[in-house]
Amino acid sequence: MAGAPLPRRLLAEFMGSTFLAATVIGSGIAAAELSPGDTGLQLLENAAATATGLFTFILMFGQISGAHFNPVVSLVDSALGGLRRRDLLGYIPAQVAGCIVGAVVANLMFSLTAISISTHHRASEGHLFAEIVATFGLLLVIFSLARSRRGDIAPAAVGAYIGAAYFFTSSTSFANPAIDVGRMFSDTFAGIAPASVPAFVLFQLVGGAVALAAIRILYPGITPGEASEILVPQGVADG
Repeated sequence: MAGAPLPRRLLAEFMGSTFLAATVIGSGIAAAELSPGDTGLQLLENAAATATGLFTFILMFGQISGAHFNPVVSLVDSALGGLRRRDLLGYIPAQVAGCIVGAVVANLMFSLTAISISTHHRASEGHLFAEIVATFGLLLVIFSLARSRRGDIAPAAVGAYIGAAYFFTSSTSFANPAIDVGRMFSDTFAGIAPASVPAFVLFQLVGGAVALAAIRILYPGITPGEASEILVPQGVADG
């Protein structure tokens, strides 16, 4: 993975982010259509699709780019020496662009307008605090596994964590600035109003910063480049 050319890694991040956003938004649309009036069941359907989708997308693209699909993951990986800073400048735009395209794809799959700006305001005090918790937990899962050399279970662990966090956080665990931006472009079950996005991004970055400090304390000592193999199953990476 570390030897893959940057354009190839950026394509993997773009495609993975596209799949992620299409899954989050598309499953939200499907859930609203399949279970009208039952918000709990809609959330369960949305969470199940997202969790299982993440598992497979990480397996699909992890060997190429590390399967970050998330600017906060890339920022922390860079801070820990796993992702070069010049590459970081390519990863983040690829992730954001992928999530926007994924929103458009989801809208079109369900015969909706390609772009519809969400009116779902989410930035309450509880939701913003929940985004700190959600992002902190996600980063801790990823990097604790990397630093304890258990990266082979990361795809399942990340999917499981996000599935759980849909329910134990009041915000339904966005935990990803790129998906925040993508969800703006779909006025559906999983959407978020543009006015809520800046606060979500800010509090996700706070969660990432707290996670970075915790990771350095709990799991000190990592060689440069090891963190870039976070989400790659060891058997695949070694083969």
